[in-house]
Amino acid sequence: MMEPFRLTRGPAPLLVSFPHVGTYLPPEIAERLTPQARRVPDTDWFVDRLYDFVHELGASTIVATHSRYVVDVNRPPDDASLYPGQATTGIVPATRFDGSPLYLSGEEPCPHEVERRIASVWRPYHEALAGELERLKAVHGRVLLWEAHSIRQCVPLLFEGSLPDLNLGTNDGASARTGLGEQLLGIAAGSGYSAVLNGRFKGGFITRHYGRPEEGVNAVQLELVQKTYMDDAEKEFDEVRASRLRPVLRELIGSALRAP
Repeated sequence: MMEPFRLTRGPAPLLVSFPHVGTYLPPEIAERLTPQARRVPDTDWFVDRLYDFVHELGASTIVATHSRYVVDVNRPPDDASLYPGQATTGIVPATRFDGSPLYLSGEEPCPHEVERRIASVWRPYHEALAGELERLKAVHGRVLLWEAHSIRQCVPLLFEGSLPDLNLGTNDGASARTGLGEQLLGIAAGSGYSAVLNGRFKGGFITRHYGRPEEGVNAVQLELVQKTYMDDAEKEFDEVRASRLRPVLRELIGSALRAP
C-alpha cells in the first residue's frame, strides 16, 4: 500500500505543504471512476517540482501522494464548506472542477468508505504535518507553514472570469501575524505578476486550522495560476516560465521567514 505522504525534514523554521500534487488512485477506486477522472485533471500539476529550491532554504516538505479524488487533505474532516455560498468540492469529492461526475453511475462511495479514506489517508497526512510543525516550533520557537497550490486560470464552476497570477491567502489575516499578508502582496504585486490577497482563495483547511500566529505558526497559502509555470494549454511544465517565477517565490518565502 502506498504511503499517503512523503515527509522530508529540514533544519529551517519552514514547512512547505503540497496537499494536491498527488496522482495515485488505488485500483479499487480507479476502476469506478469515469475515464476522464482517471486522468486526475484537477491535480496541482508539478508544484513540488516548481518549488524544488525550498530544500536549499532548509525547508521541511510534506507531499501528498494520493489524488484529491481519493480524499482531499485540505478539507475539514466534517466536510464543512470553506466558502459558504460558493461552489467548492468536498473532502471526498463527487465531481470534477467542471461539474462532471467523478464516478460511474452507481459507483459513488458510501459514508463508511468515506470514513475509511479519511482514516487511512487524511488523518496520517495531518498527524505528520502537525508533528513536523511541533518539532520545528520546539527548535525555533516559531515556524512558517507555506501552502503550495496551483489551479487553472479559468474554472467557471468555482469563480467568474480569470484569476490573478498569484493568489495569496491568510484567512483574512487570521492565519498569519498582522501585516504579513500585505507585506507579501507588495512583493507579489511588484514582481510583474498580477496578485491579490484574500481574494477567491483565502486559504484552505490547512492554512486556517494550523495558522496560529499567537502560538508561533504563520500560515500562508499561495494559489498560482498554472500558466505562470506551465504552457498555455496548462498541460506541460515550462522551465522558462518556472525559472522566471522561482525567484519571486523564493523572495516571498524569504520575506515571510524574516518577519518577526
